[in-house]
Amino acid sequence: MSDFSTGDVVATAAASGAGWRRAGIAGAAIGVLAAGAAAGVAVERLTVGRGMRQRARLALDATGPYGSLRGTPGRATADDGTQLYYEVDEVDPPEDTAPSGSRRRRLFGRKAPAPVTVVFSHGYCLGQDSWHFQRAALRGLVRTVHWDQRSHGRSERGRAQARAGGGVPVGIDQLGRDLKAVIDAAAPEGPLVLVGHSMGGMTIMALADQYPDLLRDRVVAVAFVGTSSGKLNEVSFGLPVMGVNAVRRVLPGVLRALGSQAELVERGRRATADLFAGLIKRYSFGSRDVDPAVARFAERLIESTPIDVVAEFYPAFAEHDKSAALPLFRDLPVLILAGDKDLVTPSSHSEAIADQLPDAELVIVPDAGHLVMLEHPETVTDRLADLLVRAGAVPESSNVGGHGTAEQPGGR
Repeated sequence: MSDFSTGDVVATAAASGAGWRRAGIAGAAIGVLAAGAAAGVAVERLTVGRGMRQRARLALDATGPYGSLRGTPGRATADDGTQLYYEVDEVDPPEDTAPSGSRRRRLFGRKAPAPVTVVFSHGYCLGQDSWHFQRAALRGLVRTVHWDQRSHGRSERGRAQARAGGGVPVGIDQLGRDLKAVIDAAAPEGPLVLVGHSMGGMTIMALADQYPDLLRDRVVAVAFVGTSSGKLNEVSFGLPVMGVNAVRRVLPGVLRALGSQAELVERGRRATADLFAGLIKRYSFGSRDVDPAVARFAERLIESTPIDVVAEFYPAFAEHDKSAALPLFRDLPVLILAGDKDLVTPSSHSEAIADQLPDAELVIVPDAGHLVMLEHPETVTDRLADLLVRAGAVPESSNVGGHGTAEQPGGR
């Protein structure tokens, strides 16, 4: 889950016109949320002109290679007919593989065992490219599948939402079934490692809850990054008590209202890009010195999610509770990782998961926010690589380090 669910309301409510009463009320109720970001933007405006800021964004978009990695495309069909887009990165063949060896295997009717497949599930208002650094680091070393959740990225809009013209909520259980469809299409056999960030981690929990046999028979390791097993309605987003109570009261209704005026809201989002960028930085990252190109990449990922999609997914988080499914993971190698300054899914939620999985590795990354895999990619990749070694997905001698770091953004 990203910070979009609150930050976008502030930006769009302010831009939608004084006559829109509900948006006006929402803006007043959650204005405190944007105060820090707005102050930073105001200082920037005193020293940097709007045209220069726009040119800087374009320059970052042109030079930043983040999200540029592509694999073999495919589509899975969800149980409701929605087409889900995924990409596969295959393992590089050994250099000493000879055609005669392949012919000999065919003659004797032997079939090589299916390789381990690592399936990456992204968070709310993001996309498969949010795993850019980890994808670059693992490319060629292990078979990976990266997919876009329904209504995100290149996946199709949910069929029920498309038929109704928006407004139909999407539940986490549906996302669990979507993940099952992607696995059936992209990795129908062989061992699996499941990696999920925020909503993606919740998706894995929903998969396990609905398909425990799949978890038992095929999954060899799991990584939960910045996620939660429940009680997200208690998250304060760093607000004082009065402020967060106001947000909780009005936000669901306001998001529905904004979603019903998607075209108007999208214009408002573009008009308030500076404030929006400040909010993304505050609620996505924990450190002060985030690479501007990475911050801009996160902004592009989040702003690409239409407001009506934001509205349709938001109610699912208050309802999400998969704590009863956590014992299903007890016999597996599990990595639980979070940023210590995550305001969206606080690290206490990762600690609560670890309490239920005492043998899991718990890593709290200092000076890190919600998008920890972008902010501190080396740390996340290092711990993920160790998990893959423990699960037998990659040899211990594999050289994962050096790829996909902030210093080498393009990967390979």
